[in-house]
Amino acid sequence: MTVPVLIRTVALTKRYPGVTALDGVDFDLRPGEVHVLFGENGAGKSTLISMLAGATRPSDGEILVRGHNVAFHSVADARAAGISAVFQEFSLVPTLTLAENIFLGDEPRVGPFLDRAAMRRRAAALFAELDFAIDPRRRVATLSRAEQQMVEIAKALHGDVGILILDEPTASLTDREVDHLFAVIDRMKARGVGIIYISHRMQEFARIADRVTVLRDGARIGTVAMSGTNEAELLEMMAGRAIAEVYPTIARAPGRTLLAVDGLYAWGVHGASLEVRAGEVLGVAGLVGSGKSRSFRALMGLLPVKGGRVRLNGRDVTGLDTRALMLAGAYYLPSDRKAEGLQLAFTARDNLAQGALVGLKGHFGLLPWRRIRKRCEDVADRVELPPAYRTRLAAQLSGGNQQKVLFGRGLGQDYDLYILDEPTVGVDMGARAAIYHLIRDLTEAGKAVVVISSDLPEVMNLAHRLLVFSHGRIAAELEGDAITESTILAHFFDDVRLPA
Repeated sequence: MTVPVLIRTVALTKRYPGVTALDGVDFDLRPGEVHVLFGENGAGKSTLISMLAGATRPSDGEILVRGHNVAFHSVADARAAGISAVFQEFSLVPTLTLAENIFLGDEPRVGPFLDRAAMRRRAAALFAELDFAIDPRRRVATLSRAEQQMVEIAKALHGDVGILILDEPTASLTDREVDHLFAVIDRMKARGVGIIYISHRMQEFARIADRVTVLRDGARIGTVAMSGTNEAELLEMMAGRAIAEVYPTIARAPGRTLLAVDGLYAWGVHGASLEVRAGEVLGVAGLVGSGKSRSFRALMGLLPVKGGRVRLNGRDVTGLDTRALMLAGAYYLPSDRKAEGLQLAFTARDNLAQGALVGLKGHFGLLPWRRIRKRCEDVADRVELPPAYRTRLAAQLSGGNQQKVLFGRGLGQDYDLYILDEPTVGVDMGARAAIYHLIRDLTEAGKAVVVISSDLPEVMNLAHRLLVFSHGRIAAELEGDAITESTILAHFFDDVRLPA
């Protein structure tokens, strides 16, 4: 019996000047299945889906939709064929409402006029199906990144979708929101929708994947049934070698208190108190809007502090700006590397140099560029950034290599405290392992490291102590054997709101 195919590629190839991004890839998607694309950053996953979604055109090869050869000239062409995509880079218009974004280009009308009431009703129905509690009248500019991700997914589901492409859809979602998304995926599978799914969170594969295709260096390594494989085998296919240790063992030798926060108040933060000690990893978990990121953004000068006290190395640094806090010994790695972390129009090497320049003073106004360049090369080696990528613009690097550069900026100076907000978002397992080993090296060198993460396995495996935020307050502090998924999830919903 012939298995029906929704979409198939035959020897699909994409060449750019000097590089072949995708090399003769065969791929197919069946009705009612989730087919995972897995590989390191730069393996060709994004190139493949961009051609399937009509965003770019292939250099060679064929794309067949339901047996018919197609040539997409635009995303609109792919949408007309029933293909909808949610990319890592959001396509929302910040100044428009959520309803206006969802129906952009396909607005319901009453005569010559837009039917805004119908847009709001239909958008609300989409959100209800996704179990996303969000007001369609809000403007995108007011949303968190996780909320924007929800809107992107709803936008992709608008219309007659037969093939859905999801590129890292859970990167900014909490476990509860992931459960909602997977429930929607299950309903779509039951309707015969085929789903192409990209994620670096391997724990998700067993829950939703039917088949997995592994790409490496632009080529297809193989396609396997998820029921007949395991994580170790997939990692070896991905990397071309066994990755024996993703989460390293981090020796704990806590020393003096480097950071002390007493009764911190800021927007969305209600009296948080905590300590971070030298030689330990402090994990921070919580739902979107719980205050887990806002607390540390406030103490790093990125949000106004309304009350409380922050001490770093015994010195009162409450309300200081970010640069002053960096000079005092604290480094903050933001969750959005493109919006807040990197200078995308600069090379990777220039971005690393910015980290080396913090607080540096030259003689007679002249900077020691030879020493700075040497420092940048040492840092690039340390974060395992390939030499060929060091002179490329940051915008041209894969997500994993961008994250290595962002992490490397923090190694340009000798900081005492490293606050890492979603340090591996959108990063493949090979790059994750490298970053985790850097965290181990920092901790064992006596640095204090804070890991804020919505990826529970990550924060559970790295943390010596773990704080759970709920409703702007710290709901629990866990340590040792008490750090379990069930315990963390239970505290996500602790009712620690301020009294009315």
